[in-house]
Amino acid sequence: MTLIRARIFLLNWTLAVLACVCAFVVHLAMRGRSVSLGYELGKARSEQARLREVKRVLELEAASYKTPERVEYVSRTLLGMEPPGPDRIVQLRASAPREDDPHGPHAPQRRPTTAQVGVP
Repeated sequence: MTLIRARIFLLNWTLAVLACVCAFVVHLAMRGRSVSLGYELGKARSEQARLREVKRVLELEAASYKTPERVEYVSRTLLGMEPPGPDRIVQLRASAPREDDPHGPHAPQRRPTTAQVGVP
């Protein structure tokens, strides 16, 4: 009977040791994965900070492109544009809306047709 009890004890002891080893291996795997995810999170946060800075710089650059001075500089240097001469400027006369207009004084003005201008 003592031999049977010794074998049962040895079997139980072996199973307990194997269970502890398995638990320790699982713990190490989870810890390793946790550390790996921590590094990935740090990299993602630094990338996010870098992209925010790039966005800020690009927004400033886009705003600088919209300034009148920048538009004039680009049009003169890169595009070769110059201010129009006096012979190319056409002044238009603004007409006040008629009060008897059925669409009201705030209605959009209709463009005159060729018959109204007198062009054949």
